Amino acid sequence: MSDKADIAVVGLGVMGANLALNLAEQGNQVVGYNRTGAVTEELMDGEGGDLGLAPAYSIEEMVGMLERPRVVLVMVTAGNPVDQVIESLFEHLEEGDVIIDGGNSLYTDTARRQDLVESRGLLYLGIGVSGGEEGARHGPSIMPGGSRGAWELVEPMLKGIAAKAPDGKPCCEWIGPGGAGHFVKMVHNGIEYGDMQVIAEAYDLMRRGMGMSPDEMSKVFAQWNQGRLRSYLIEISSEILATDLEGEPIVDVILDAAGQKGTGKWTVVASMELGQPTTLVGEAVYARIVSSDPEARARAAGIYNTPVGSMEGVTPDEVESALFASKIISYAQGFRLMQAASDEFDWGLDPGTIASIWRAGCIIRADFLEDITAAYVTSPDLPDMIEDDFFADALRAAETAWRRAVAGAVQAGIPAPAYSSALAYFDAMRSERLPANLIQAQRDFFGAHTFERVDKPRGEFFHHEW
Repeated sequence: MSDKADIAVVGLGVMGANLALNLAEQGNQVVGYNRTGAVTEELMDGEGGDLGLAPAYSIEEMVGMLERPRVVLVMVTAGNPVDQVIESLFEHLEEGDVIIDGGNSLYTDTARRQDLVESRGLLYLGIGVSGGEEGARHGPSIMPGGSRGAWELVEPMLKGIAAKAPDGKPCCEWIGPGGAGHFVKMVHNGIEYGDMQVIAEAYDLMRRGMGMSPDEMSKVFAQWNQGRLRSYLIEISSEILATDLEGEPIVDVILDAAGQKGTGKWTVVASMELGQPTTLVGEAVYARIVSSDPEARARAAGIYNTPVGSMEGVTPDEVESALFASKIISYAQGFRLMQAASDEFDWGLDPGTIASIWRAGCIIRADFLEDITAAYVTSPDLPDMIEDDFFADALRAAETAWRRAVAGAVQAGIPAPAYSSALAYFDAMRSERLPANLIQAQRDFFGAHTFERVDKPRGEFFHHEW
């Protein structure tokens, strides 16, 4: 038996350290390296030492401790730091060795790095890892993409540390070549933005529109978590609303200015580049941007002094329907975006597999993903999730309550951008006729951009002398 290690982890911050501990706990021999040696020592003084992690204090030392083909998992900040680590590894790795980027890298960077690494005779993976600190330590959802040969080498290791879905399957499966893994992780994060926004809008409508206390709302969320909305985010929302800080509900103490790290924005930019209407994620991103300037909002509130009215007649059950329907739209848009990317980059994405590996470990884990998995297993070529019978029935059943919740929010002066945009998308997608004909006429009038005609085959273009 070799005394060499199976894998090295570069970057022992929260995520890197927890993945290293997870790998070691699953029986792998792990080397840990951090640019700042004190961080390595701190990990070794704790769980790292107990689980047999081996410390390294230079890239050269770390590489020398690895069994060939060497596997190096890079867990540093996305962007230039990843490129710097890759360059430093080139000096020490040999043909057939594997570099894995487990951070939140932009998918185009991953595709570029794969080409570069493979040109040196090495193999490269860009893997999306979701689940936060707890998931990394005890079982995340993992989305690997890049060199297929690299995946075949590390598949048992990655599946061994991944979360297990209710049916026992690891929440880790091959996504596709190039930047496919990081693209799917990006869309996951975009959907996460949307999930958090639709939950926040439910909270706002019940708090300001219905006058409910945090404790009352906590009970409502707990009830929802026993039904079709059962999920990690609904569960923790219930817990948050039941939590006090110095005698006050903690939500009343926290400043209403949301932060973001960029993956939601990347999702919206990608949707524009690929021509896909990911409107709910867009509204979630913009809602965070609006929230981030409370001083500007305070000035506007002083100018307009618009009172918030009561949402008379609207019930928490109707808000639940609006939340569920909007959630369906958000996921449908996300899966459309992934399919468009798959077509554009020839990735061969399998939407059923993607939904399946999101069922546990990740932030958006929910019972709802079982229904999405089933839809794509039944119809692998399903063009849009809202065309599936299960989701079509759910949207039809929710429509009246959804409209009442949105109308009530508008009348009360409470913004509900995610619910509103999801409803607008739903209405647009089932409209056989939209006003874009007038837009095309305007474009032709001022710019001779031409237009198609309803009485002629698609692809024939005409210009009118206005």
